[in-house]
Amino acid sequence: MSILVTGAAGYIGSHTCLELLNAGFDVVAFDNFSNSKMESLIRVEKLAARSLVFKQGDVRDRAFLQDLFSKHNITAVIHFAGHKAVGESIRTPLTYYDNNVSGSIALAEVMSEFSVKRLVFSSSATVYDAQNNLQIREDSLLRPINPYGRSKLMIEQIYQDLAASDTQWKIATLRYFNPVGAHESGMIGEDPNGIPNNLMPYISQVAVGRLSELSVFGSDYPTIDGTGVRDYIHVVDLALGHLAALQALKSCSGLITVNLGTGKGCSVLELIRAFEHATGRVIPYHIVERRPGDLATCYADPSLAESLLGWRAKFDINTMCQDAWRWQSKNPQGYGNVSNY
Repeated sequence: MSILVTGAAGYIGSHTCLELLNAGFDVVAFDNFSNSKMESLIRVEKLAARSLVFKQGDVRDRAFLQDLFSKHNITAVIHFAGHKAVGESIRTPLTYYDNNVSGSIALAEVMSEFSVKRLVFSSSATVYDAQNNLQIREDSLLRPINPYGRSKLMIEQIYQDLAASDTQWKIATLRYFNPVGAHESGMIGEDPNGIPNNLMPYISQVAVGRLSELSVFGSDYPTIDGTGVRDYIHVVDLALGHLAALQALKSCSGLITVNLGTGKGCSVLELIRAFEHATGRVIPYHIVERRPGDLATCYADPSLAESLLGWRAKFDINTMCQDAWRWQSKNPQGYGNVSNY
């Protein structure tokens, strides 16, 4: 019996594959390498001292999916495959709807064809309207403001309808906040293409010398130090949340939706100071104007995840910074120019 992981070579996918292998699961994995490298999974196998089955392919390719399901005894799926950059989604919305939504439909159709109906879906806190909420609950207003967030909400709604149409489906939708950090070994971590979109890898690349300084967007928010406050969650905590959801679906039916976050906010300047403390390096930064649409404060209420999944985040912001720096300092060019196969 195997767990299929889509988008397995990515940041969260690779850490989840490692935790699955460590927990004794067999893993069948695939990725199309649009924003990842095979090297991440090679290192996962080294860390786990176990092999996984890997195939290169696209989640929209039904024939590819059918071949996977026909050749492997897959019992459940963890679905990460999808584009994830907010700015890019605004520039190329059709690409996001095609890849994220069409791919998720194709996956569910092939799962249904092979009577595999246990699914953990990687959603996002971008589905929420956080304008009037500091701490976000699962029943908070849903109003994504960009095509990336809208694609995630569309998939949630599709899977909600699917679960309502057939009681055999067991689906967990996980809305997570700001993944950061890396595996404690420093062997796998976040390796974005080009200039990072997210704060932690940007800070890391400044610290290692790949980038000259950090731009802090806004210093006049009504927060502890005027900079934006977000909920940062260690990627290993996040990976373990997917395992907890997978196990919880054994006894659940229909669709469950939970936040994965720490429930604590951290400002941009607090994160910079924590990173400086963890690394002993000064992070040069300058204050620039706010970005349109950015919120002052946004963090999760993770209590439902604890009650439904028996899961809660364990790692604090200092550990997140230490692990992120260990990864970046050991791998200043990320996974480098290792060729895929």
